[in-house]
Amino acid sequence: MSTATVIGGGPAGLVAAEELARAGVTVTVYDRMPSPARKLLLAGHGGLNITHSEPREPFVARYGAAADRLAPMLGVFGPQDLRDWCAGLGEPTFVGSSGRVFPRSFRATPLVRAWLARLADLGVRIERRHRWVGWTGRPGGLRFADAGGADVEVVSDAAVFALGGASWPRLGSDGGWIDPFSERGVAVAPMRPANVGVRVGWTGTFADRFEGTPVKHVTLTVRGAGRSVRGDAMVTRSGLEGGPVYALGAAIRDALDAEGRSVLEVDLRPDATVEQLTARLEDRRRPKDSGSTWLRRAISLDPVGVALVRESAGGALPRDAAEAAALVKAVPVVVTATMPIERAISSAGGIGWAEVDESLMLRRLPGTFVAGEMLDWEAPTGGYLLQASFSTGVVAGRGAAAWLAGSVRD
Repeated sequence: MSTATVIGGGPAGLVAAEELARAGVTVTVYDRMPSPARKLLLAGHGGLNITHSEPREPFVARYGAAADRLAPMLGVFGPQDLRDWCAGLGEPTFVGSSGRVFPRSFRATPLVRAWLARLADLGVRIERRHRWVGWTGRPGGLRFADAGGADVEVVSDAAVFALGGASWPRLGSDGGWIDPFSERGVAVAPMRPANVGVRVGWTGTFADRFEGTPVKHVTLTVRGAGRSVRGDAMVTRSGLEGGPVYALGAAIRDALDAEGRSVLEVDLRPDATVEQLTARLEDRRRPKDSGSTWLRRAISLDPVGVALVRESAGGALPRDAAEAAALVKAVPVVVTATMPIERAISSAGGIGWAEVDESLMLRRLPGTFVAGEMLDWEAPTGGYLLQASFSTGVVAGRGAAAWLAGSVRD
């Protein structure tokens, strides 16, 4: 019977192991953590957003530059397949008001528990506290360090690597695999923080008062990039976080690389035009109103919105209605950097797509497959990250099983 080693006990690795085991392969998963699926369990603390329900075309477009490469894999194992898989584990899903998909229990623990039981029934063995450190000189040889630091050599007929990106070092995804792969000639794009907050040089007064305050129902645009996202952002002491900030991450990074800074334009009233706001500001002006009272009464701007306008205007609010309206529609917020990768939800960069074939086997290392965030793709939060991790894991697992079957015939 053929044997396979899966390195990494996250969603991509475990689903690859499941596919291999279903194909009759003897599978062992090696994970450096005390228990598998730690990142999945952590993500489930606030309600496990497993995938998204939006139509296929906009769904695939969420993957940006990697959309064309991921599209076939999303066809192999897409959102409905993932929902059916959850239901098969006794965890049916539902679609939330935002289109995001969650298990009905709203928790990751029951899903993971049922999954591990299924893997055990399929004969999958999981070796915990084993850190992969490289290859050995023997064909199919892999080297691990166990909990005591001792070297362990493992030899198998195929290997699937699913070691994650570099954004969760305390859960094992620290990018430690990059050097060994690079030394084998595998091209790896530098790891960058994705789905991460940005740094803004707020004044002390603004940061003291509004740290932890949401900026609701706004549209963010990266100046010069032609990309806008609507949602709620959160003021932090050192910048901004939240869904729309994360979704614009690639465009923000591009601007930072090109110019050393990125300007986020915040539309505080996306449902009104400049002309409409100007008219309201003109009609509802009272001579004795302060600037902040005027903006609050005329266009219902809340305190944090007023303060953002004041920050961008150097401390003084504009008194001209047209000038104030234009500023409310595009408050410039200067981003000086992203937060470090250790603070990121996910990472961009990884093994280049030219390095793998359609089954995610490395062209330079036949019989070695990769899946999940080790590959060079990124996506916003909202279920897209987990979906692509599962999809690539299924493709790699099936690809490894097919390769093993072909090797046996040959």
